Amino acid sequence: MRFLVLSSWCLVRDSLLVLACACFVHAAAAEEKPGTKNQEPGIEPFRPVAGKFPPLEKAHAYRGELVFVDHANRRGSIRVQGEGKFFRNDPHPFAMLPYGMVRYHGAPADLRDVPLGTVLHVRGFLPPDPKLSSVPVLPVDNKDKDASHYRGTGIFPAENHVLLLEDEPSHCLRTGKVWKLKELELKDKQGTIVASREPKTGEDSTAEEESMTFDAATRIWRGRERLGVGDLIEEGIWPADGKKPLDGQPVLLGITWKPTSDGVFTRFHISDIWLDDTAMERAAENQTETHKTFIRSRWMPAWIDAVEYGQFGQATVTATLFGGMDDSLYADFKKDASALMNAVEATLKHTHGAYGPAHMACKGPIIDVVKAEGEAPLGSSGIQIQFQTDLIIEGIRPGRVVRVRPASWPQVQVPREEYVGDSIDARFPTPAIFPKY
Repeated sequence: MRFLVLSSWCLVRDSLLVLACACFVHAAAAEEKPGTKNQEPGIEPFRPVAGKFPPLEKAHAYRGELVFVDHANRRGSIRVQGEGKFFRNDPHPFAMLPYGMVRYHGAPADLRDVPLGTVLHVRGFLPPDPKLSSVPVLPVDNKDKDASHYRGTGIFPAENHVLLLEDEPSHCLRTGKVWKLKELELKDKQGTIVASREPKTGEDSTAEEESMTFDAATRIWRGRERLGVGDLIEEGIWPADGKKPLDGQPVLLGITWKPTSDGVFTRFHISDIWLDDTAMERAAENQTETHKTFIRSRWMPAWIDAVEYGQFGQATVTATLFGGMDDSLYADFKKDASALMNAVEATLKHTHGAYGPAHMACKGPIIDVVKAEGEAPLGSSGIQIQFQTDLIIEGIRPGRVVRVRPASWPQVQVPREEYVGDSIDARFPTPAIFPKY
């Protein structure tokens, strides 16, 4: 009797092991393509140095969902897409480089502008100075390590200092691509769309198709209209139920992530569909105006190239303005115009002044504005200013980061969390708040 029970148990155990192995192989096969298409093998880890803008081609590229933002300190966490089950991936901390750029809806942005859940494309480097990093410093080869628990490799890269952070439409506009819609399946105002990211002109036979979900909350933009799924059904453009071929219709997509049904380990969600150029241009215009107002109230970031000291605190400062802003902001930096310059830390938070950036800022005229020839590296505007002041402060030295305000911009007081004051550690968490992987 005991032999029969043991034999039965062995048969059950063996069956379960076979089933588990089969499920694991199926899951691994299902996750192989999403992981591999976000890796760029052959790029050696690169550490930026002070005073030089790092080349974009040496950045490590990855993609994931924005799950946490500490906008005042220009850092956050992203759930990085890798080789395994996406929902299992722990949020991965990142910090923006001082000259790091955020792009949202094809326009300049601040971290505070990007909604949580947005899927972003990241171009990152090793920390320039590990001792000053505001997020954990990881082993250089961390992106090659297996995170286990069905998560795979690539989800915790050491390249967590970001030069470029961009949402899906921004990425497509920069690289000259669109999403070409192949097929739609719809029921009860929700369903799936099969599409591939391809060059705007011509075709790419190597582009992989991706199935993404949408629902009644998905925003559809046409010209100056904002539509919903129900509107397209009423117009007869989409069916109320069933499938419809879309014949490669070119659009731009906003992509997020939502929890999926069991057995679907990585599938992204469409938050927005821009059907034409007018709709996308309008979204970019709205975001641009938001960012222009923000920069005018927080001042233009730059770094110091050189300082020529005079007598009794007088100095002439040469600085390069950071890139990624609207042209109208740079146009406000004019020869002979008055300006203020204040020292900031790597997070761009003002460091001098007990109650705001203008308290201890250097004041004086802009004596020259020079635009470099050729294309500026990403992160730089290519615009260099010379600023003269009668009383220079300690934080303005070659290689240091500053913020500059033309006198024509409004003088406002920034929120308390956006300047250092006596002690940043007394008010804000250190990198220890993040887990170490």
